[in-house]
Amino acid sequence: MSTPATTENAVISTSYGDLTIAFWPDVAPKTVENFKKLAREGFYNGTAFHRIIKGFMIQGGCPNTKAGATGQPGTGDPGYKLKAEFNAKSHVRGVISMARSSAPDSAGCQFFICHGDAKFLDRQYTAFGALIKGDDVLERIANVPTKGSEKSTPIERVEVTAVTLVPAA
Repeated sequence: MSTPATTENAVISTSYGDLTIAFWPDVAPKTVENFKKLAREGFYNGTAFHRIIKGFMIQGGCPNTKAGATGQPGTGDPGYKLKAEFNAKSHVRGVISMARSSAPDSAGCQFFICHGDAKFLDRQYTAFGALIKGDDVLERIANVPTKGSEKSTPIERVEVTAVTLVPAA
């Protein structure tokens, strides 16, 4: 029996261009369904990539990054947490994975896309897909100047205008 193919991809439209993601429902089915559900609801529209570490990753999906939100960026969730679906997929450039706190089952909506090799995260974070188009956009976002104690807060807003589900090719 072959691995189930995903019928949909996600296009993450940003102020820097589009990132197209192919999902891995065979290794993270609940995570994929949650991301698609939030995308369909428009949850990600108007959020921003709030954490950028060149050579490591770009992180987004926090509702506290929407205009008018009062919470600390990076601390928001959809009102629930997901059970982790750690798997054998390696965290290499272009892989999308769920961001979480130190608790393994604390992911909800925030995600990150690896800009570099981050194999030290393997089997500790839920990888659920990979970039299939838009590597140039990933590169542009990763190169946005940053500030702050971790030097990861972008000095300009990198907005997620929409996440759209499209038929897989």
